[in-house]
Amino acid sequence: MYTAAAPVSPVRVSATDRVRAALGRIDEVDRPEVWITLRSADDLLADAAEVDARVAAGESLPFAGLVVAVKDNVDVAGIPTTAACPEFAYVPEETASGVERLVAAGAVVLGKTNLDQFATGLVGTRSPYGAVRCAWDPEKVSGGSSSGSAAAVALGIADIGLGTDTAGSGRVPAALHGIVGIKATLGVIPAHGVVPACVDYDCLTVFATSLDLAATAVRIMAGPEPRDPRSRTWPADVRLAAPNTLRVAVPRAEDLEALCEEYRDAFARTVTAARESGIEIAEVVISPLLDAALLLYDGAVVAQRYAAVGEFLSTAPEGADPTVAAIVAGAKMPAAYELVEDLDTLIHVKAFARELLAGFDGLLLPTTTEHPTIAAVQADPIAINRRMGTYTNFCNLLDMTAVAVPGAPTPAGEPFGVMVVVPAFGDQVAVDVAAALNGVDAPRVVESGVELAVFGAHLRGQPLHFQLEELGARFVEEVYTSDAYRLAALNTTPPKPGLVRHAPGEGAAIVGELFRLSEAGLGRFLAALPAPMTLTSVELADGRWVVGFGCTQDAAADAVDITEFGGWKAYRAS
Repeated sequence: MYTAAAPVSPVRVSATDRVRAALGRIDEVDRPEVWITLRSADDLLADAAEVDARVAAGESLPFAGLVVAVKDNVDVAGIPTTAACPEFAYVPEETASGVERLVAAGAVVLGKTNLDQFATGLVGTRSPYGAVRCAWDPEKVSGGSSSGSAAAVALGIADIGLGTDTAGSGRVPAALHGIVGIKATLGVIPAHGVVPACVDYDCLTVFATSLDLAATAVRIMAGPEPRDPRSRTWPADVRLAAPNTLRVAVPRAEDLEALCEEYRDAFARTVTAARESGIEIAEVVISPLLDAALLLYDGAVVAQRYAAVGEFLSTAPEGADPTVAAIVAGAKMPAAYELVEDLDTLIHVKAFARELLAGFDGLLLPTTTEHPTIAAVQADPIAINRRMGTYTNFCNLLDMTAVAVPGAPTPAGEPFGVMVVVPAFGDQVAVDVAAALNGVDAPRVVESGVELAVFGAHLRGQPLHFQLEELGARFVEEVYTSDAYRLAALNTTPPKPGLVRHAPGEGAAIVGELFRLSEAGLGRFLAALPAPMTLTSVELADGRWVVGFGCTQDAAADAVDITEFGGWKAYRAS
């Protein structure tokens, strides 16, 4: 019987207590196939004691009291990296930068988890260390290739599971376990310290039981890395919020034929629930995206897999998985001109995807097609795996972002997962849409932007607020100015107030709203600002100084003083 993993409690225990609980849970569930290398209790408790000491010394560690499971194609210094092939093993001197950043934030690494060998597969069975069983049904697959990390989270062992995603490995296991998987824009989380599968399309991903925790981990791990030439940073015009009214695309019925009957039913109910929640839904044709997905394994792009580990596997190591070895060996065959042709095809499909999603806040897709048994996959290891990547394989090829969250359960009550897919750098919008689908508060995933305080027509519910929405501005909080400000009702269309600074104590605390928007968005906002409005530094009641709206002294002198109302909305209501 399926039982959902419990969300991580916002109340954190000490790192030492959390490690002890994780060790106890490992013994309780008895799933040795989840791990390739599990660190000793002594080492884990020593790390936990160090975290607790840092907290006691006053450090602010957002991940103190949390434990992490790391897929064993991701380096952790001093722990063997095997990529699920014993003969490939090496002991790295450096830790992958994404893992480093979580450890710096207070997380404790439990160990290295099992995977489809060399991250080649979506089933979790292609490993000499054993097939990773689904957390809630040991007869079924866990999903791969990030099988162990997802299972560790779903079993309640780890708070965060780190996976990788080339074809869907950071999303399919999330769907099968009813948890969250975030595949950020390629390069935003550096791939430094990741054993390559297809080096241009690999990314480090996050599993968690809550969207908030997964998004927080992505935010901590993101950022440029000199050791990864493919790493990227958030652009100056990155959107920091989805609009209040969401518009989402879904596939037409013909593009959902790969789904098993139970998943087709669950997806239909997920779409109905989204529509009933106020999300506008429109059907679109996605067949060009599905055709592009085939290029990852059936096209010349697969040559990147041979470039990564082909020479090693050509030595026929004893621990090589036969299915993986056959896929990689076949990746040697494409000719150079075929790769050029495939890359050209992908450029054209990228343009199609941009046009397709113009006017939408995201594309809602089923994450995978079915949940097979381990026995079924062992009997038919290629066809089932291929089918399971129908809706995931194109994302990295087309430089798109995907956030995988639970959808409506199947008629039997088993988990079913959906993805919100958006163009590159639309990560925050995807997270916001996913939050709306699951009925939770939308967490912040992008660490970027400038704060802007507004006090009049740009407040939420006021006539010019749409300008902030168009720029992707994100509401932060309600704020008050210091007592050095007076407010005047200007003679403008539409009506708006003017905020003017005086000497301390000569004004009043004026209520406003604080938003965060991109640097480029702020520049566009300023360039379009009409007279007599200004953007200037505004002092808040708590002592902070932020960019905020003001107006010229002469405009305020000719206007009606409305300071006594304490804010624009109160004045308008009067």
